[in-house]
Amino acid sequence: MVAKEIDFPPVWLAGFAVAGGLIGRIVPVATPVNDPLGALLVVVGLLLMVVAAGQMIVARTTLIPRRDPDALVHGGVFRFSRNPIYLADAIILAGLYFAWDAIIALPLVAVFVIVIQRRFIHDEEVRLGQRFGEEYLDYTARVRRWL
Repeated sequence: MVAKEIDFPPVWLAGFAVAGGLIGRIVPVATPVNDPLGALLVVVGLLLMVVAAGQMIVARTTLIPRRDPDALVHGGVFRFSRNPIYLADAIILAGLYFAWDAIIALPLVAVFVIVIQRRFIHDEEVRLGQRFGEEYLDYTARVRRWL
């Protein structure tokens, strides 16, 4: 069981990053595209994260998991993904793995997505459904969870 004080997505992201970094040091797989592709993915992930967080701040709703939302954000990047910040985390993680020659660790990105979905997204979806009802159901019918 993970202590509540540290059970937050950035902590999971850091843990998966460390695991992939170690794998990259033990079994590096270097290619000419690793560095530029890794850098591009990290930048895209960071930009997506900043834009999505900005939209949530403008909507005056929480960015913190397990807190009740005050608004349903469904415009901007939220038209393409119901979870753009978590998607950004996964993109950043993949980018780090490429940059660190940890290509062999890429399957851990899928494991990260599963962990985030089970530990955070499912509960958030229940909370959003309870708070916004039919509006949220309409949104989920139009927009995929990840991409």
